[in-house]
Amino acid sequence: MYAAGSRGHSPAFLQPQNGNGHRSPGYVPGKVVPLRPAPPPKNHASAKLTSRSQDAPATFAFSPEEQRTPSESRKRKRHKNTFICFAITSFSFFVALAVILGISSKYAPDENCPDQNPRLRNWDPGQDSAKHIVIKEGDLFRLTSDATVDSIVIQDGGLLVFGDDKDGSKNITLRTRYILIQDGGALHIGAEKCRYRSKATITLYGKSDERESMPIFGKKFIGVEAGGTLELHGAQRTSWTMLARTLHSSGLPFGSYAFEKDFSRGLNVRVIDQDTARVLENEKFDTHEYHNESRRLQEFLRAQEPGRIVAIAVGDSAVKSLLQGTIQMIQDRLGSKLIQGLGYRQAWALVGVIDGGSSSCNESVRNYENHSTGGKALAQGEFYTLDGQKFSVTAYSEWSQGISLSGFRVDIADGVKLHLLDDVSTWEAGDRIVVASTDYSMYQAEELTLLRCPECSRSQVKVKEIPQYLHVGEIIDGIDMRAEVGLLTRNIVIQGEMEDSCYAENHCQFFDYDTFGGHVMIEKNFTSVHLSYVELKHMGQQHMGRYPVHFHLCGDVDSKGGYSQPASVDGLSVHHSFSRCITVHGTSGLLIKDTIGFDTLGHCFFLEDGVEQRNILYHNLGLLTKPGTLLPTDRNSSMCTVMRDGVFGNYVPVPTTDCMAVSTFWIAHPNNHLINNAAAGSQDAGIWYLFHKEPTGESSGLQLLEKPELTPLGIFYNNRVHSNFKAGLFVDKGVKTTNASASDPREYLCLDNSARFRPHQDADPEKPRVAAIIDRLIAFKNNDNGAWVRGGDIIVQNSAFADNGKGLTFASDGSFPSDEGSSQEVTESLFVGESRNYGFQGGQNKYMGTGGIDQKPRTLPRNRTFPIRGFQIYDGPIHLTKSTFKKYVPTPDRYSSAIGFLMKNSWQTTPRNNVSLVKFGPQVSLNVFFGKPGPWFEDCELDGDKNSIFHDIDGSVTGYKDTYVGRMDNYLIRHPNCVNVTKWNAVICSGTYAQVYVQTWNTPNLSMIITRDEYPSHPMVLRGINQRAISPQYQPVVMLEKGYTIHWNGPAPRTTFLYLVNFNKDDWIRVGLCYPANTSFQVTVGFLQRQNGSLSRIEDYEPARSMEELQKKPSERKFYFDSGTGLLFLYLRAHSHRDGHSYCSSQGCERVKIQAATDSKDISNCMAKAYPQYYKKPSAVKRMPAMLTGLCQGCGTHQMVFTSDPHKSYLPVRFQSPGKAEIQRGDPSIISVNGTDFTFRSAGALLLIVDACSVPFRVKEKRMFLSADVSHMEEYFKASIPPRSIVLLSTRGEIKQLNISDSLAVLGLAKPAHLYSKGSVVFLGFSGNFAPSWTKLFTSPDEQGLGVLEQFLPLQMEEYGCSRTGSVHRRDLDLLQQALKVL
Repeated sequence: MYAAGSRGHSPAFLQPQNGNGHRSPGYVPGKVVPLRPAPPPKNHASAKLTSRSQDAPATFAFSPEEQRTPSESRKRKRHKNTFICFAITSFSFFVALAVILGISSKYAPDENCPDQNPRLRNWDPGQDSAKHIVIKEGDLFRLTSDATVDSIVIQDGGLLVFGDDKDGSKNITLRTRYILIQDGGALHIGAEKCRYRSKATITLYGKSDERESMPIFGKKFIGVEAGGTLELHGAQRTSWTMLARTLHSSGLPFGSYAFEKDFSRGLNVRVIDQDTARVLENEKFDTHEYHNESRRLQEFLRAQEPGRIVAIAVGDSAVKSLLQGTIQMIQDRLGSKLIQGLGYRQAWALVGVIDGGSSSCNESVRNYENHSTGGKALAQGEFYTLDGQKFSVTAYSEWSQGISLSGFRVDIADGVKLHLLDDVSTWEAGDRIVVASTDYSMYQAEELTLLRCPECSRSQVKVKEIPQYLHVGEIIDGIDMRAEVGLLTRNIVIQGEMEDSCYAENHCQFFDYDTFGGHVMIEKNFTSVHLSYVELKHMGQQHMGRYPVHFHLCGDVDSKGGYSQPASVDGLSVHHSFSRCITVHGTSGLLIKDTIGFDTLGHCFFLEDGVEQRNILYHNLGLLTKPGTLLPTDRNSSMCTVMRDGVFGNYVPVPTTDCMAVSTFWIAHPNNHLINNAAAGSQDAGIWYLFHKEPTGESSGLQLLEKPELTPLGIFYNNRVHSNFKAGLFVDKGVKTTNASASDPREYLCLDNSARFRPHQDADPEKPRVAAIIDRLIAFKNNDNGAWVRGGDIIVQNSAFADNGKGLTFASDGSFPSDEGSSQEVTESLFVGESRNYGFQGGQNKYMGTGGIDQKPRTLPRNRTFPIRGFQIYDGPIHLTKSTFKKYVPTPDRYSSAIGFLMKNSWQTTPRNNVSLVKFGPQVSLNVFFGKPGPWFEDCELDGDKNSIFHDIDGSVTGYKDTYVGRMDNYLIRHPNCVNVTKWNAVICSGTYAQVYVQTWNTPNLSMIITRDEYPSHPMVLRGINQRAISPQYQPVVMLEKGYTIHWNGPAPRTTFLYLVNFNKDDWIRVGLCYPANTSFQVTVGFLQRQNGSLSRIEDYEPARSMEELQKKPSERKFYFDSGTGLLFLYLRAHSHRDGHSYCSSQGCERVKIQAATDSKDISNCMAKAYPQYYKKPSAVKRMPAMLTGLCQGCGTHQMVFTSDPHKSYLPVRFQSPGKAEIQRGDPSIISVNGTDFTFRSAGALLLIVDACSVPFRVKEKRMFLSADVSHMEEYFKASIPPRSIVLLSTRGEIKQLNISDSLAVLGLAKPAHLYSKGSVVFLGFSGNFAPSWTKLFTSPDEQGLGVLEQFLPLQMEEYGCSRTGSVHRRDLDLLQQALKVL
């Protein structure tokens, strides 16, 4: 063991599995420190305390008795036995008495509570930073007060427990450089069944440049060695939830208001809406100079509706021309008492309510003397919005140093109220929370402090600070965009003590603050480690291995590793971390649950070496994940290029390909489980799955039985990703697993593009593929990709994408011919281009513009001109089915399409891409777009751009069943009856299609020109996948049963390979390749075996004497060389069946090899001689179908809402509220409930009463009140609405006075609403003893409509008073239990 005071030596013991027999006395896993006494300890001495200035242990005296002479010591020893007997007798008596008193008290000793163990001794080490404490066998300590020591080592049965009390009034802070828990040692703060009530803080102090590091653990740490126990259990609280109502910037729906101006002469007036705090009118009346201005003010006030808030402030002077009638109007309508006597240049301010009388009027006046009023005339009033938010209106006027100032403010009063989704009654005043961004910039996340709020419900809190940004709290366009809200505060805190600024070798060129925090490190074979509801603040270091929580090479920590109680972290709050959040390193079977990682450097939830498996990440939240320096993948662009110690020679890293991958969830092996997590803002990716070719780091050399890239995906269910820059979800790539060298100078562990995810049964490539299921992903407001998924087979289902640069991109798992082919599918999913989440400028949002169906200002991804795409095809094959697209509306600045293609694509695109059963909303004008030359697309001349194509199986994209859609200028796929769609830059054709993979040897920079015999004037020029490659590759898509000629822009290649890709048996084309007239040939065909690269069934092509002979026997292996034109003709025909998504047949890939012998170095282009000789009249092989009519049956997703709580039922409600002009045009008013329309065209109000407890929904009553009958609505509301009902109201036409304000307050509004002279009214309310957060009133000005409003209302809520018809099925909990089972 580490001896007291020793440094620099490793522990001298062997580490048995899960430690040895030494345990904390009386410790039994699962029952913390029971009352049953353990065997007597061997040593009764107190903890040793040693000075770090001495190498040998030195004993410190605690009292004068311990400083007696040796003779006194001998004298004491003679009385030892007597003392022991007396002590035992006394101890037994007091224990019995304590038990009796405890039983009779409310706080009886609890065997589950570690601090109530009767064998513990109170311990107060005091404040001495030189003390090095060793707690060893026989030392059972209860820390009861603050302490500062140098270090603590707990070993050999030693036990340290933090004291607690029943009312949680203790506040204990322990400062130390480190705590090392060795074999048999234990540290307890609370227990799972007896959670700590008080406040406990462990502060780890020390600087990086002082003193030596401890072996393995370094500095500023809590370390757990083999056999050690660490049990920390804080008070259980709701860790994180989501907003249930949108939190507006400034806390008010229309924002705060502030105005100040000098010398604005006269009376400055503001009219404020009493229901929303919105400034409605802004006027200035120069009543000093002009009588007409006084009359205008009088009429202005006369026209105001009762209840309006009016604020008035004098600028300069206002009384010279102020008429008595105007004064009387101010007195009568606003209740002023000071206006009558207002004098020259007196400062006066008023805040009042129209017709509210003097009781609602607040005013102030200041006299003018010597160019000053000696302060402000300040008037203020406080009011409530319909949502219950308190706000203040302030008006002021003053003279200061000869300058007249007047101004107004409308802002929040007494804190901002947040409406949350879950019960947060365990959150307390003073707690810190974080509200996530719901926009493109993760920097819109905000930290807030809770205030006392006695009026708040169990799902409401009030915060001190004024929000700076908009945070969405709604389901918008059917997609859950509610902001996550995390509690940062816990009653157990582990924190690093920090310096004021960066210092020493802590990467101060990148950070101006101290990044040398504390860390917790757990080693293999620990006895027990459970951390729950602990706050870790200022933890982690920008040094390898120093993380807030680090399970270091622990192996299996579940029952597979012999643990009856698997290790777990639950409810942690890791914030303002300097290196990651939770690191799982060489560890499997760990449960990470309900944990928050906020404002951290480097990958947050980090699986490190590519060997970590079976770990469960359940309901965790990560946000504001920023770059760090440790790994290339942590770094941003500047770090990447500056930090070059790990590269070879003078290599300069390329940030976009070597680095820039920092992720909130970094998953280095697919066999891990992600359920209910949220990645709410990272510099690069939210969730990144990568695939190690071999174990890395300290796991290097381990032999994995299963390769990660072949291993089936663990559970992926109900995760959400938003506000990330590169991608919400990224499934692709690996890391470099070799050291930097001359052949590959890149740094070890930089990003690498070699890995491809191709899961197979048992990770065996010879066994069938196992589809990876990505179920219920929500991705919104990601700048570039909502999700980028490479590999196969992969299925994305029940997922939703909104407001991403590109919603979902599929990329194939490999390249032909080494890959056998796979598929990717997206089904039952929703794509929204530009939603009603308009965003809010600020944070790192750089781009604003107009967009969406209403062309309103909004934040934009990437750039104002960036072409937005819902589903992006890269290569394929993909299958897009049963999905819905909404709101893809191009603008003059940018294209926006439902389906699109990877831009600037030099790769191939397969005709096996297919689409079926898709649905496009009325606001989608570009179902598909193939790009056009210009910004972002550049010249659109790369091979993949030209060959973009997909199969419209059922006509749901184009209206033409069983057709193919390609780029409009692609004549390789055309026939005369094809249909052009110019705005899509697309052509729709019938036919059958495949690809020819052409490879030439030793021909860099050679372009291939391919022409179909029917369209010789429209050749396609292909540059090759990599134009500079020694052996270029070309993959044109061709229509089958047609003839083609191939030409070159340089000398003909001596060796050419032609592979038949996606050819079914007996599919064929005829090709003619251009060569010099004196060329001789050897042509062979064989079947290439992908696994070993061998050829089988090799045959020679025989020469034919004429074209006629070749054409008569196209199935035979023959070629014909027409020396007159220079064309070598042969038929490419598949002779074997192709299975599934394989590129080739089950016999292998049919490959034709052409060896050409010629001395010519001339350009080999035979176009002029080939045509018109081999020209064919264009024709269709397959008849073009007629255009479909009617709606597509069964198209689109059947799900109307995608939420992060899928176990709840939500009712979609949609209102269509036309204005006067639309009504005159004949547009109806509609309330739509779950897709069922309730239409009305008569002026009046339609009322629907819906059962809040019924699923599927049930309309209890439909009631129409015509204009003449609206006066009866009040009576109906009072008597006829049953409890547990949702109330939906919509008006149509002019209704002068809607007398239902008081009733609406009973149905959920915070106060009666102002309903005078409204154009339209829409109301959603609830009848019952509960005020849901979704109750809302929408109104519009006279003659205006509200357009289309959409809301999603939860049904069958317990808060409604609904009777339980049975337990709610929770698939997430089922999956969690499934994952917890060790296979």
